[in-house]
Amino acid sequence: MKSIIQFKISKSDNSYIAEGVDLAIVTGADTLDELVKNIKEAVELHFEGEDESTFEFTNKPSILLNYEIPQYA
Repeated sequence: MKSIIQFKISKSDNSYIAEGVDLAIVTGADTLDELVKNIKEAVELHFEGEDESTFEFTNKPSILLNYEIPQYA
C-alpha cells in the first residue's frame, strides 16, 4: 500500500495549479496557502464514500507537494 499521495504544482500567470501524480485530482488557488487547503479538501472528497478495503493507499496517507522554481525566478 502507498503511504504518500504526490502532487505536482505549477504556477500560471495569477494562480497555482496542483495535479495529482497517481490520482486524477486537480485543484487550483491564488496563493500557496490556499492551494494546500484545497489539496487536502480535494483528497478527502476523492476518497469520500469509497470502500477503504479497495484503496491502494493507507488509511491516512501523507501528501507530498513538488514545486519546481523556474531559473528566471
